[in-house]
Amino acid sequence: MTVTLYVPRDSAARSVGAEAVAKAIAAEAAARGADVTIVRNGSRGMFWLEPLVEVETAAGRVAYGPVAAEDVASLFDDGLLAGDGHHALALGLTEEIPYLKHQERLTFARVGVIDPLDLASLSAWGGLDGLKAALEMDGEAICAAITESGLRGRGGAGFPAGIKWKTVHDQPTGQKYICCNADEGDSGTFADRMIMEGDPFTLIEGMAIAGLAVGADDGYIYIRSEYPDAIATMTAAAALMEQAGWLGENIGGSGKTFRLHVRRGAGAYICGEESSMLESLEGKRGTVRAKPPIPAIHGLFGKPTVVNNVLTLATVPVILAKGAEFYKGFGMGRSRGTKPFQLAGNIKHGGLVEKAFGVTLRQLVEEFGGGTASGRPFRAAQVGGPLGAYIDDSMLDIETDYENLAAAQAMLGHGGIVVFDDSVDMAAMARFAFEFCEIESCGKCTPCRIGAVRGKETVEKIQRGENVGANLELVADLCETMRDGSLCAMGGLTPMPVLSAMRLFPEDFQNTPLMAAE
Repeated sequence: MTVTLYVPRDSAARSVGAEAVAKAIAAEAAARGADVTIVRNGSRGMFWLEPLVEVETAAGRVAYGPVAAEDVASLFDDGLLAGDGHHALALGLTEEIPYLKHQERLTFARVGVIDPLDLASLSAWGGLDGLKAALEMDGEAICAAITESGLRGRGGAGFPAGIKWKTVHDQPTGQKYICCNADEGDSGTFADRMIMEGDPFTLIEGMAIAGLAVGADDGYIYIRSEYPDAIATMTAAAALMEQAGWLGENIGGSGKTFRLHVRRGAGAYICGEESSMLESLEGKRGTVRAKPPIPAIHGLFGKPTVVNNVLTLATVPVILAKGAEFYKGFGMGRSRGTKPFQLAGNIKHGGLVEKAFGVTLRQLVEEFGGGTASGRPFRAAQVGGPLGAYIDDSMLDIETDYENLAAAQAMLGHGGIVVFDDSVDMAAMARFAFEFCEIESCGKCTPCRIGAVRGKETVEKIQRGENVGANLELVADLCETMRDGSLCAMGGLTPMPVLSAMRLFPEDFQNTPLMAAE
């Protein structure tokens, strides 16, 4: 009897030895005359357990991890192929691992479950159901379904996706585009990469549905250059979809067209901003465009364009397949559905957690994340990427939705949560925010270009104990100028981590080394 084993091909798993583990399993099986099939799936998102090996049994998949190549022989000795749970690395049924069991996986339902490039078996997991449903609807009905579901942009701004789509739909007939922003550059984020490497078909399906909704027959995926595995997987998946008739000139025999193009970014963080990305796609230097006009009216090559990020578009198929009311049944307030949170930094169990909006930051950091990796007390977390606010322990019980976090002077952003213990120097983190903006600014507007440099210099003066009170006031004034005067979120949001650090951890700005010496 053939036994099926799963070893991730995800780049996170490969970085800790998954390739060596797969080769060791194949060699061990051959030496023992065992009949095995090795499926290279995506990661389940439990990075502290990678490489995670799963074996298919009558009861379901049984997991082992983290597995090293040198563990393989002992795993075979202890009944790996039967899914026996006697080995020290045995974790039991994969779906019963608490970290996975207590999630609500909608966007990530197939990630870590399927071979990401096995289109033939996709239908068994609900693949293409959303696209098939969309082919039976007109564009206005598709836009209405997305609006009714409450889906908001998962890239950070939280703008209702259906309204953006309807705006493009309502533009005069002619060339329109769908652009997927996969330039995932925020520190501590990896959800986009996991989708592209673990279930690229759901992203392609979502983009095709968007094209049908607004009347666009061309789509572009702009992927950051630091993601070579994602670029290769998306390119291969698009080719498979086209060969199978689900992309190109006659989608599913409908007579409708949607062509897909994969483009590699050039390494600039600023191209995560939608207008800079459009400039880069047009072959120009990635700089921010002044708005209006908005991309929905005047976007790629001056044509009406839907710009959404990976998580937004990858969520669309489940809404079309199961209905707007199904998706709307998750979440709270104006934040409907689920959000993939990414736990990183000084955290014991780093990885991806997809939960309905409303889960608290404490649940994410302590229950899923297991607290700090160092074992020292939690002090801060940065939520929403390098431009997101810092939160302290008193804010951990905030229920995560866009409005709750905004009321607490924070933001959800792309869902990254980077954890710090009590050894962190928050004045140094404020300096880093300015330095990051200085390095990554496109340089087009003065508040961002000059403000970041002056901000870094002023925080350095505070760290040296020079005129601390006056310089703190200067930083606050500078932040107001950057927030109100910058062309885009690069300069406009840089004040958020700076001001939150100053507000929540004032002692780190007063008790500087020089002042302590005095």
